[in-house]
Amino acid sequence: MSADKQAEQARRSRANRTVALGCLAFFGAMLGAAYASVPLYEMFCRVTGYGGTTQRVTQYSDTVLDRTINVRFDANISGGLPWAFKPVQREVSLRIGETAQVSYEASNPFQTPTAGKATFNVTPELAGAYFNKIECFCFTDTTLQPGESMDMPVVFFVDPAIVDDPDLKNIRTITLSYTFFPLPENQPLAASSPVNAEESTTSKTFGG
Repeated sequence: MSADKQAEQARRSRANRTVALGCLAFFGAMLGAAYASVPLYEMFCRVTGYGGTTQRVTQYSDTVLDRTINVRFDANISGGLPWAFKPVQREVSLRIGETAQVSYEASNPFQTPTAGKATFNVTPELAGAYFNKIECFCFTDTTLQPGESMDMPVVFFVDPAIVDDPDLKNIRTITLSYTFFPLPENQPLAASSPVNAEESTTSKTFGG
């Protein structure tokens, strides 16, 4: 084999290795992007309020306006979670910037402990950027023992900056909605059944 052919084969071999390494790098980058896309999307929603995602804050509003706004509360269960879940109050009226506390109630009538995670959003969706929660049961997972009931508070305020948003300046009502989903490792057994009346009297109530 001539020196020219050997050099050509060596060049092609290097080119093939370069292409192969490039493909592997691209595949790895796409795989990493797929794993990162969910938390990045959630972070984007929390920062911008996109999709009705509410904001989490640690400080109360230092401005309270004379204008009032109504906040309605919605509760849902999905994924076969065997709970009863509802808001204590269906609606409250408060001043914009005023901090309010409301509660939801959840109970597990079955004979096995179950755990759930609450997702949340507000409508209209643009209001999510101005709906600030200081305390919420949705920040952590929730586990209910057989027959247990739990009072779950939500502490929130509506940011006064909402009145400066041209798309929301005339808004009068915001709906806060929660949906509880079961945690996969804690889904109840199909044979489980509600606890009887005597067992239900031993349920505990938490919160305030």
